[in-house]
Amino acid sequence: MKVKVLSRNPDDYLRETKRDIHKVFRNYNPVLHPFEAPREYMRALNATKLDRVFAKPFLASLDGHRDGVCCLCKHRKRLSYLFSGSCDGEIRQWNLTNRQCIRTLQGHTGFVRGLACSPDGKRFISVGDDKTVKHWNSDPLSEERDIPINTVVAKSLYTGVDHHWTDSIYATCGQSVDIWNMERSEPVRVYKWGMDSIQSVKFNPVETNLCISTVSDRSIRLYDIRAAVPLNKVTLKLRSNVAVWNPMEAYNFTAANEDHNLYTFDMRKLDFALNVHTDHTDAVLDVDYSPTGRELVSGSYDRTIRIFPVSGTGHSREVYHTKRMQRVFTVKWSADNRYILSGSDETNIRMWKARASEKLGRMTPREKAAADYNEKLKLKYAYHPQVKRIARHRHVPKTIYQAMKEKKLIKDSQRKKEQNLRANSKPGTVPRVPEKLKHIVLPPQE
Repeated sequence: MKVKVLSRNPDDYLRETKRDIHKVFRNYNPVLHPFEAPREYMRALNATKLDRVFAKPFLASLDGHRDGVCCLCKHRKRLSYLFSGSCDGEIRQWNLTNRQCIRTLQGHTGFVRGLACSPDGKRFISVGDDKTVKHWNSDPLSEERDIPINTVVAKSLYTGVDHHWTDSIYATCGQSVDIWNMERSEPVRVYKWGMDSIQSVKFNPVETNLCISTVSDRSIRLYDIRAAVPLNKVTLKLRSNVAVWNPMEAYNFTAANEDHNLYTFDMRKLDFALNVHTDHTDAVLDVDYSPTGRELVSGSYDRTIRIFPVSGTGHSREVYHTKRMQRVFTVKWSADNRYILSGSDETNIRMWKARASEKLGRMTPREKAAADYNEKLKLKYAYHPQVKRIARHRHVPKTIYQAMKEKKLIKDSQRKKEQNLRANSKPGTVPRVPEKLKHIVLPPQE
């Protein structure tokens, strides 16, 4: 006689302590779960809806300036420190953790045109309308915190400054791009190409000897500070206000243009743009990359901040605005990839979340696992019509909505006119020009 005995190991189904989660057995055979896809779809739809419900990106407003905030600078060593310069020459240092101003300096007479922090974080540099370059101690508790360490009087007005990422070298721009040593009162190198004024200059964080500038003759110029002459340039149809390097891809940069767009280029092949980022309805005044190099944030004259994926369709994934915020002069992405800082015309510095619905503070392992699961579901079902519609819908102010409609109408009419011209012309006489080539005027100088 055979007797079958059921044997179960208690370790398989009992909790070790009272606080453990009950163990649940599940058979992952898809035959036993015919409704898995519909269930997952509903979870993805609900997760997308909850994202929009909890999307509250605005965190804080740092007020104290008496005039418009025209430039911001992050501290290279401390996440919580921020420097800001305003149109009345005032420089302020902020503690972002406490959201308080910890230091106020009357740096210049007239606009503060640029701020830059040294790699060790001990100094920062400011340039202004009074034709001076000033070096300051970045420690708010030092004895010489209210007076500049060094003041250099220039021959012409400087419109921007940036510090080298590793060496004690910085660059200024105005009538020319000047390379300075921290210990000297005269530039060690001067780059001049034509008579036009230069709007901005930025060092490459990866290939640290490269720098880029935007010029009022609509060109973007590239320099290697080891060479005596500029490397190359590309000219667009309208002027670029600022150009910044991708912190992860050494040869890529993005320029914020007056034609409402941002253009991403590879410096090795400047005859076409890698991507054209649209959606703004007025001139783009500033741009900054996230530390991961996968996204960028832009501030515009149309009073909005937009976040774009670097690669993709060229449309923004997020738009931030408030009733009181005016023209956004400057934007920065925090070094921990979680926050965005903006300075605008109505004297305020605003702090935003980089991901609008992200929960701040510490998360339990279960919350983190649930958030990761929801992200994967949204990614899996991103192209389903309902999920896509909810995920991309944004409320914008009426003026911007009307401007977007008008811009779309103009683009459609131009496209229709071109199609009609092509249909009624000899084949081949009206070529099809891709969007990535339309805005480049002159080929790069070889």
